[in-house]
Amino acid sequence: MLGFIARRLLATIPVMGVVALFVFLMLHLSPGDPATVIAGDYASPADIERIRAKLGLDQPIHIQFGTWVWTLMQGDLGISIFSNLPVTKLIAQRLEPTLMLALTTLIITILVAVPMGVIAAWKAGTWIDRSIMLFAVVGFSIPVFVLGYILIYFVSLKAGLLPVQGYRPISEGVVPFLRSITLPALTLSVIYIALIARITRASMLEVLDEDYVRTARAKGQLEWKVLIVHALRNAAVPIVTIIGIGVALLIGGVVVTESVYNIPGLGRLVLDAILKRDYPIIQGLILMFSFVYILINLAIDILYTLIDPRIRY
Repeated sequence: MLGFIARRLLATIPVMGVVALFVFLMLHLSPGDPATVIAGDYASPADIERIRAKLGLDQPIHIQFGTWVWTLMQGDLGISIFSNLPVTKLIAQRLEPTLMLALTTLIITILVAVPMGVIAAWKAGTWIDRSIMLFAVVGFSIPVFVLGYILIYFVSLKAGLLPVQGYRPISEGVVPFLRSITLPALTLSVIYIALIARITRASMLEVLDEDYVRTARAKGQLEWKVLIVHALRNAAVPIVTIIGIGVALLIGGVVVTESVYNIPGLGRLVLDAILKRDYPIIQGLILMFSFVYILINLAIDILYTLIDPRIRY
């Protein structure tokens, strides 16, 4: 197992290299000039050239790439073009809201979606199953930003139960934190609940017809024990896989959700950076998200061995 983990971690190096090259070329070959944006509407060509030289944008693209990779190897993600602050510092400042939003969403999703999928499979063909599948179809069809504004209108503006926007860190108290994070997490979790509930139902339906499940029932096992211990455990590998994929999709959903609820997280940071063409921030965040996604996939692969002892690496 340790050898497998070491090989997978070493394999991240070429993957991150390809991601870095792709991100660099995508940003630098796209239309638009950040020097012109920074200089403003009334800048002279000389002013624009001076800014371009200061940022190193007048250098050949291979020299720009080499300089950027060299700073990356020293653990430096660069300096923001507009705020003039280190990218690592900006990421650290925005990390907590995004991390808490993602964790809360993941907890809500797993606690709701897996039981829903199990119940739907258990009651397959009944009105309970059809109701859950209808929720899954609707939940998967509604865009995150549309659902966000619907929840804001009914839950915050009409009922006044939760704040409309903003984020309160957990250091200011658990209750203010939960009040600020609940609505964004619910908004973001609906689509993943729909996805994971459907996969859980399909996986459970496959194993509920297996001989060992019928044997467990014939022995007089309690139904909940048959479902959880015998069926769900053997259906867990596809469910864990889709949860891992959902975490990757979660990163994209965070950008939209943070914009709707005005949460000062990494999603807002990357959106502002794209609008301003702040290359160092965009590159740093994409590299960080890619690395996190690789680690999540590694964690999922390791989890397979704990769920199913037959899997060996």
